[in-house]
Formats: sequence, structure tokens, C-alpha cells
Amino acid sequence: METAEATRAGKTTRVAYTYCDLCNQVPKCGMKVHIEDGRIVRVEDRENYPAGPLCMKGLASLEEQYHPDRLLHPVRRTTPKGSVDPGWQRVSWDEAYQVIAERLSEIKAKHGADKVCFYVGDPKEPRPAVQRLAYTFGTPNFGTESCVCSRATVMAAQLTFGAQTGGALPGKLTRSCLVWTRNPAYSAPHEMGKLLGAKKQGVKYVIVDPRVTPTVRQLADVHLQLRPGTDGALAMGMIHLMLERGLFDKAFADRWIEGMEDLAQYAKQFTPAEVERITRVPAQTLEEAVTLLARSRPLTWMGSSQATVHSSNGLQNHRAILAVVALFGDFDAPGGVCLPTHPLPLLPFGHTLDFSREKELLPKLRELRVDNDYFPFWTKMNGEVQMNLLPEYVEQGRIRAMVIFGGNAMMWPQTARYQAAIGKLDFAAAADYFLRPWTHNYVDIVLPAATTFERMSPIALFGRKIYLREPVVEPSGEAKADWQIALELGCRLGYREEFWHGDETNALNAILAKVGTSVDKLREAGPDGLAFPAPGEEVFRKYEQGLLRPDGKPGFNTPSGKVEVSSKTLAQHGFDALPTYREPVESPLSTPELAAEFPLILNTGSRVPMFTHSKLRELPSLRRLMPHPVVNLNPADAAVHGIAEDDEVTLETAHGRIRLRAHLSRDVLPGVIDVSHGWADANINEIVPRHLDPVSGFVAFKEGLCRVRKVDANPA
Repeated sequence: METAEATRAGKTTRVAYTYCDLCNQVPKCGMKVHIEDGRIVRVEDRENYPAGPLCMKGLASLEEQYHPDRLLHPVRRTTPKGSVDPGWQRVSWDEAYQVIAERLSEIKAKHGADKVCFYVGDPKEPRPAVQRLAYTFGTPNFGTESCVCSRATVMAAQLTFGAQTGGALPGKLTRSCLVWTRNPAYSAPHEMGKLLGAKKQGVKYVIVDPRVTPTVRQLADVHLQLRPGTDGALAMGMIHLMLERGLFDKAFADRWIEGMEDLAQYAKQFTPAEVERITRVPAQTLEEAVTLLARSRPLTWMGSSQATVHSSNGLQNHRAILAVVALFGDFDAPGGVCLPTHPLPLLPFGHTLDFSREKELLPKLRELRVDNDYFPFWTKMNGEVQMNLLPEYVEQGRIRAMVIFGGNAMMWPQTARYQAAIGKLDFAAAADYFLRPWTHNYVDIVLPAATTFERMSPIALFGRKIYLREPVVEPSGEAKADWQIALELGCRLGYREEFWHGDETNALNAILAKVGTSVDKLREAGPDGLAFPAPGEEVFRKYEQGLLRPDGKPGFNTPSGKVEVSSKTLAQHGFDALPTYREPVESPLSTPELAAEFPLILNTGSRVPMFTHSKLRELPSLRRLMPHPVVNLNPADAAVHGIAEDDEVTLETAHGRIRLRAHLSRDVLPGVIDVSHGWADANINEIVPRHLDPVSGFVAFKEGLCRVRKVDANPA
């Protein structure tokens, strides 16, 4: 979307509109782009657009766009796998496609299509096109980075409420908000203005977080600073007080919650004193939090899509939190967590199951999934395979080739095992903006991907409004959009009709037809987007009117028709029906002997405002804000080991060690250290054990034990 061209000082200038992708697909903050002679010279906030303003990452996006190290041409390795230097050699797109198609077809003919895995990391945008490519090729093994990100929280919500919900921002009627291990000041700065505005209107905030974050400082009326990995115990402590003191919606619970008696009996053991022993949250603070929330209704909640489920008991911990929300009775009620009454028939990534072919083809392929034997409950609830056992899949010959869009081997625990697994594949190809050695040194071909300024698909979806994003500049070098790569690769593999002969507009039109529009109509709508008026008013408590279930009966879309704090579905698969709490695999309580050697609690993955996961460290303006990896520790812990600010230290677990710089901060709970992820030269995930949640297969990034020692500047 753009304005007409103009001439200024001998240069052709124009303004165009797009959205940012530097925060990993969401929130798609709007960008107004100023272009001179075909080159972007400035970006700023986009007017009349639902997401924004731009944060420091969006404002630095031109450094990525014009970075001298961007990958601009397809390259192919010339040295054997395992070589230190892949010996990258430039090849044409035609040669790259030919090699990829031939190798995948060979593996399919010899071993079966299911031995090929298609994978999407960051950005998430190409998921629909790549998923279609996988199923059309004949493999059910389509994976994404959601195997360590949001999918477990989605599973927990589906099990509990029968709907996908991660909470909601406070509305006009909201009186309190429970924020659980979410720091939007860093992870979602576009939300902070709304949260601060709600506070000015009287909304009370209870915030659960091991750290004193900027969000805690600006919003918290009560801060519950817990030991990482003990979220389930804290939630059960809240439930104990709510039930004991009648601080819950009894009418809602009696009518609409399944498993109340069992939950009440189980929660009795989580007294404030016991919860303080487990979580380190003072009993009085816990009581203050519950009382405040109960007196300030209606209540909404906002949870992290990752933090609560990055534990060896993560899914059950998250279900316990959802049980707290359910007991207040404000689900799908004015001022509470509401589900849209009239959503557009499009999925969150702006596609349909018809487009991805999930409904059509996956049932025929499901028995060939690589994760069936390991995580059968995951396979029941997710179209994407659980990728956290990639080394096992490769070692057993279940996966022999991968096509990777925006993949990052550093996202996995014990990273070297995953790098070795990728290197052992018969063939691997990747697409990315840069050559990233920690992943690409183990593949055969890397394709140059187009940036958000250079690509179109998918659409941006905000409620009942759709925005079209089109390239605002020509792709740098020979870069191509991920969607275009997926479509063209589909054609090369022999599926020209299924991939619209490589025409991206026609592919997108196949999705837009579901809502009665097209790319041309979105173009006509211009930068203001195309709104689809709702067919009726918003309806609350839809469960009372049969609006949540496909059969039209009153209730929730769960087997019992109720909010299930006790899940027979889980029980049938051999798991606890209640959201039971289990100590982390490694902790002061579960492994006291190990804790004597490694006395500090390891909390990893905290967001920082200048980077997204492993991205953006190549951008000078952002790197200056955090030039090296740091470990945050409380001054009391630092003093024990003689550590001062900016000292070089080793951080060690029973599974490995890395070097970082020390940053002393009282924002960190004594006895706990905090480390952000994504540093190639200090990869915290390398020393995280592979303790996986038995239900979801998620990784225990936010628990465990470690120690920190000062590096001796003058070793003997």
C-alpha cells in the first residue's frame, strides 16, 4: 500500500505502508515507510492502524534490511558435513530448486515421504504454505517452533475451556487483572499504554513473576515473586484460599465447573504456609493477592505464552492457573476474558484448514507421524509434530531430510545434539535472512529470504478487519518471500496445480475467498484495510446459549460441556485428571544433594527489549544496548562468591557451563539467577537439561539448578 510518487530535490519519493515482523509474527505493528529512489530511508508509526507504536526493534529494522551481511543469493555447501567451513558457493535458484527437489524425491522413493520433515521457525508467516507443502508431498511431519513456544498453553486452554485463550487486556468494565509471568514492557510494548491507562481508571493488578520487571514496577498492586518452576503450587495456594474463604463464584462453579469436589480436596494441602515453603512467596502476600482479586471483579488475566509451560510439569501448572481464572466466574463475561462472538472464519495466521490441507490430508497421514510413540496426547491435539525429540527421530531413521524456514538450532536444550542431528540428515535445506553458523553449518543449501519490506503474504488479521501487505521495495539481491519459495518448491516437486503454478496472488485469493474478498479488493481498500461488519451484537456468556459448541447445546466445547478442572481426557491417556503440582526434576526440594553442589535456581529465557530470541544481535544500534551476554544475580548471591558488576563469570549446571558477564540487580530474587537466551557465544540452552513435560513434551527452561563463579583473571 503506498501513496503516489513525488519528486523532491531531484529524488523520486513515496510513502508506503507495511508492518513489522521483528517480534516473531505478532503483533504486526504498523509501519509508515518513506522511500527515496527505491531505497527506504525512514520508518515511523502507521496512522489509523490497530497495532503500535513501533518499539526500538521496529525502528532499527532498516539496519536489518540493508545489513552488509544479508544473504542475497542461494548458496550450496562444497565441503563434507562436519567440516568447520561449509565452503558456501553461490548457485542459481534453478540449481537450488533442482537439487532440493531431486534429493527430496529420492528420499521419498527410497524411504517414504514421511521421512521428510518441513519446519517453520521465525518468522511464523510461512506456516500455512509450508504445511500445505508437507501434506501435499505426503508427509505428516510438519513442525514449528511452537513446540517450545505457545502450543502447550493452547493445549491447556483447550483442555480446560474448550477454546484457545491466553487471556485479555483489561476492558472498560474490568476491575482487576492477574498478570502471570508476563512482562509486556519488554515482550509486548504495544500493550503497555493500554495497561497503564487501565490502571489510571482504577484497575488493580496482581503480578506473578520471579523478577521485579518494569511491568511489576509500573503496574503491580501486589507482586508474587515466586521460585521459578513452582507456578502450579502458587495457583493451588490461591485456589485453597478462594475455596476456604468463599472468595469465588459459587453459582458459576456449581453449574459450570467439572471436578470441583476433587479440586477442593486436592487444594487443601496447599495452605499459605506450605505454599510459602515451596514457592518462597510470603503467606501474607498470597492472602493479599487473593483478597484483592476477589474484591475487584470482574477480573481478566494475561499470561505468558511460554513461561508457565517451560517446566517439567508445565502443562499441569498452566491448567492450575486457568482453574484460578475459572473459579472467579468471569470467563466470557463483560470485563473478563471474552471470546469473540462473530470471528472471521480464518485462523490466527490468516489462513484456513482447507488451504493448509490439514483437514483433508492429515487424517490419512497421521499414523506416520514421528511423535506418535512419544507424545500421543500431543499428536491428538496438534497438527504440528513435537520437534523436541529431533535427535531421536534422526538417530532412528524416522527423519532423513528437512526443509527449514527460519530455523534456529539454539532454541533447543543441549543444542549440540540437535546440531549433530541436522548434520546427520541425508539432506537439509534452509531459508533465512542471514547465514547463521549455529544452524546453517549443518545444512546443504541455504536460500535467501525476503524481509517484511519485500514480501506480501500472509494478510494481517485484526478481529474483523484485514490488511494487505505488499512489497514496498524490490527484494534485495535474489531474495524471495518464504511463501513464494514454498509455492515454487511445490511446483518443482510436481504439484503445479496444487500450488497455483507458483502464483502467490492466486494462493492468497484461495484463502480470502472464505470471507468473500480478494487481493484486488484489499488493494482497493488501501492502507486503511477492509472491515467486515459483524452480523450482530457481541454476546456474553455464550456457554449459556449454546454458542460455544458445534452441536449448539449449552455449555463449553469440552467432553463434559463444562470448564474441566478435572480432565477425563487426560486421565484416559494416563495423566493426572487434576492440575496436580510436581516439583521440578532438579530443585532444592526434589534433589537436595544436587542443590548442595548447585545452590542457585536457573531461570532462562527472559525477554529483553532489544532482541527477539537469537535475532537482531547483528544490528549495531541494538547491540550497543546490550553488547555482551549477562547473568543477572542478586547482590547477596554475588557477595558470597566475590563477584562484582561486569566481572566475567562461569555459569554451570550439571549439564555444562558457559561464560558471561555479571550484572548485579535486586530485581532478581535471592537464590535465583536470570539469563536471557539467544547468544551464540554464550548459549544458555546448551547447559539446560532435556527434562521434557510428559504431556506436552515442552522443555524445562525455567527451573533447575546452577552455580556462578568468578573467572580467575590470573589462574595458576
